[in-house]
Amino acid sequence: MNQLPDFPGCPIRLLFHEPRIPGNTGATIRLAAAIGCELHLVGPLGFELSDTKLKRAGLDYHDLASLTVHEDLDQAYAALLPARVFAFSTSGARTHTEIGYAPGDVLLFGPEPTGLAAEVLADPRITDRVRIPMLAGRRSLNLATSAGIAGYEAWRQLGFIGAAAPVTPPAAPR
Repeated sequence: MNQLPDFPGCPIRLLFHEPRIPGNTGATIRLAAAIGCELHLVGPLGFELSDTKLKRAGLDYHDLASLTVHEDLDQAYAALLPARVFAFSTSGARTHTEIGYAPGDVLLFGPEPTGLAAEVLADPRITDRVRIPMLAGRRSLNLATSAGIAGYEAWRQLGFIGAAAPVTPPAAPR
């Protein structure tokens, strides 16, 4: 496996293939900063990185997040592999909680309107197809929500590496 950097937190990598909605990517930049994982984006992107919706959703976390943009999926894989790649899809056979995550794992998500294309899901570099359970008759979850669910599950399994100590709330007024 590639030598991983000294992660401040969750040593997994989120990979968005051709994301389209800047607010989803912005929210995930904030997630990446909060849990300390890497976020990788594969172009073409459906927005500019200077987009105000992306900046607004990420608030002031952009400088705290590890963000890399790749021209295409082959370039992303060249930077991230060898590693296990879990493709998130509503057609996944296993749920996100059935995976035993390990440092360096890549969690791959597709574009908002369509999800991952059949040829991406069929790529031999994909370790497994994974789904997040939902009620019957629902189409899909929001991209940022899915990344948050999967990212936190991986971080939980890895012992919340680097998490801050709990803050004691002030006593309630009497």
